[in-house]
Amino acid sequence: MKTEADSNDITEHLHDDKSRPYLCTVCDKRFRRKEQLSRHRNIHSGKYKCTECGKCFKDKAALTAHSRVHSGEKPFECSVCSKRFREIRNLAGHSRIHNGDKPFKCYVCDKAFSILSTLKKHMKVHTGERPYKCDMCDKTFSQSTHLKQHMRAHAGEKPFKCHVCDKAFSESGNLNHHMRVHTGEKPFKCDVCDKAFISRGDRSKHMRVHTVDRLFKCLECNMAFRHSRALKMHMRVHTGVTLYKCHVCDTSFSHSQTVKMHMRVHTGEKPYKCHLCDKAFSWSGCLCKHMRVHTGEKPYKCDVCDKAFSQSGGLTVHMRIHTGGNTVQI
Repeated sequence: MKTEADSNDITEHLHDDKSRPYLCTVCDKRFRRKEQLSRHRNIHSGKYKCTECGKCFKDKAALTAHSRVHSGEKPFECSVCSKRFREIRNLAGHSRIHNGDKPFKCYVCDKAFSILSTLKKHMKVHTGERPYKCDMCDKTFSQSTHLKQHMRAHAGEKPFKCHVCDKAFSESGNLNHHMRVHTGEKPFKCDVCDKAFISRGDRSKHMRVHTVDRLFKCLECNMAFRHSRALKMHMRVHTGVTLYKCHVCDTSFSHSQTVKMHMRVHTGEKPYKCHLCDKAFSWSGCLCKHMRVHTGEKPYKCDVCDKAFSQSGGLTVHMRIHTGGNTVQI
């Protein structure tokens, strides 16, 4: 059996693969040139070993680059977006994002990528390869980073913390998604009715409203639903049926989620915070309206004189000028 202890036994072997005739007898890796095998030997001999984690490398340059993992040093900066990298090759790959160069093409589906490693990860979609296995629950993953993220679920580790409400998450993507609760950002828009959503998943659920395979249709507004239960819940909008009552003020609501939102009136909870001026709001809609103070956005336009307003109420008051009602200067 071959072990690293047998590293002195590393010899050149002419191999059946004529393009890579130099074989490492420890790990069976093959090389095209003799000097490549020589550098590779250093990994087994431990010549270039990291004093922090014990990992071994083929040459001094590789060890130096690895040491930046521990020091946090990122000496290579992108001239376009100022992002920094530990290795110059990573900067070179990143630069293609800005210039649009995608030289690495998938021969199966013609997708193209800026970085070779991204193409390699993508190929696992076609091969179905999932080489990274969880020792605790036997789940498998196509990428090592996905396994690392999954392991946090077992460890209970949540390193990504929200600076607004101190909620913590095991994945950075989940934190980014959560931050939209505070910012009011809704980047996923419906192409049919212009409704906007915090996540792609929420938009996908919403899109079912517009699909034709819905059996349960509302006779009042023509909305349609997959399940009769959803239609029954929706009908409360039209019938005024209120099943959920606030235990503080006895106000009633059609849906349980609405009463939860209403409770913020009594608790004073304001989870939606403006990241520009620290103002806070009980509802995401109020934050969205407030953000227009900072952005200068005025989406409500008068059809008569083209005057624009940040809120619909401002437009309503303004329209009295044209309709002969009370004249109010905005």
